[in-house]
Amino acid sequence: MASPANLIAILLFLAALVATINHRFIHLPRAIALLLGSLGISAVIAAIDPFVTPDLAGWVRGMLGEAALPQVLLDIVLGLLLFAASLHVDLTELRRQKWTVLMLATAGVIISTVVFGGGIWVLFSATGSPVPLGWCMVLGAVLAPTDAVVVDALLRRAPLPTALKTAISGESLFNDGAGVVLFQIMLRFAHGEQGLFGHGQVAAALAIEGIGGGAFGCVTGFLAARVMRWVDEPGLRLMISLALVTSTYRLADLLGISGPTAVVACGLLLRMRYPRNAERISMIDEITGFWHVIDELLNAMLFLLIGFEFFVIDFARVFLVPVIGALPLALFSRLAGVVLPVLVLRGDGRHERRGMAILTWAGLRGGVSIALALTLPATEYRARLLVVCYAVVVFSMLVQGLTMPQVIRRLYGDQRGRT
Repeated sequence: MASPANLIAILLFLAALVATINHRFIHLPRAIALLLGSLGISAVIAAIDPFVTPDLAGWVRGMLGEAALPQVLLDIVLGLLLFAASLHVDLTELRRQKWTVLMLATAGVIISTVVFGGGIWVLFSATGSPVPLGWCMVLGAVLAPTDAVVVDALLRRAPLPTALKTAISGESLFNDGAGVVLFQIMLRFAHGEQGLFGHGQVAAALAIEGIGGGAFGCVTGFLAARVMRWVDEPGLRLMISLALVTSTYRLADLLGISGPTAVVACGLLLRMRYPRNAERISMIDEITGFWHVIDELLNAMLFLLIGFEFFVIDFARVFLVPVIGALPLALFSRLAGVVLPVLVLRGDGRHERRGMAILTWAGLRGGVSIALALTLPATEYRARLLVVCYAVVVFSMLVQGLTMPQVIRRLYGDQRGRT
């Protein structure tokens, strides 16, 4: 029977199985191992499906459909993952890198969207399967945000300068909110709405939702920290943190401001204002252990789901050239979204080349991109957009993710902890 409960049980079982095999024998980054495992399982199911009586592929599609995965991910899971990641951020270093993070998470997202959208529009047109520019820009917005969870996991122990590591992690936390806002704007553009651009309207929309979300998150985080100081029971403080992230995320959505930015802001403020012991040392560790477990579980299920989305996407009637061309185009659009903001901030990028190279290669796309793509309305272009999105996500996760340690060693050697 295809039910959400069955899907959760299967995902947890497979996550434990694949993670254990990887831990014991393979030693890949866990998110990448889980994605490879789910892709392998999907391939096996697709291969044997024509020769068995039960429709296995249809059964998987039924479970994924009933679970309403895009809405669950965007409305619930994303907030929990971003909040968990925000509890590990170096606040002192984040303040130093605030302008870099801000530019990359806003201007960088816009530039990446425009460059990828324009490039994929040319590729589709050149292969005789044209897609309107508006829908290509929607795809650009889908692929503009980077995956905060995977980036944080890959870079947590990487021998990178602290400033660069904070810039990468901070950007990946905040650009999800900008990406979701830009996706909504581009959807309206694709549907023919006029007057969306010009006079700084896109920048104003990003500023209103981003600043509004950040301010709202700071308020809820401050209030939660004050309430936590009234209680001396770790379990109750943990309950308050759960209520904080879920209510902040949903209320921000109701208020028309950025939920992702709000939960990141409330997580950062809670970390800064968390109750301290008699020696004036923060007791934040009493909840970070729990949130680390939540992060691991949701992360595991998320990357298994990305592999299983193979059954949801229709690969028929898709031209190969746009799919293959989208892979280097995604890297180029990410490079443009990194280089231009850095040049504006620093004026001279000669001394920033290694950092810009790492920022570009660390721009992994993941669950947010898949979730946004799956919410696309049913049009004649949807299948082509989904295939391109899926190819870019899998390529970035596997190729960029697996080669990240080698790229870091080649560019930075063993400079762990240097600023």
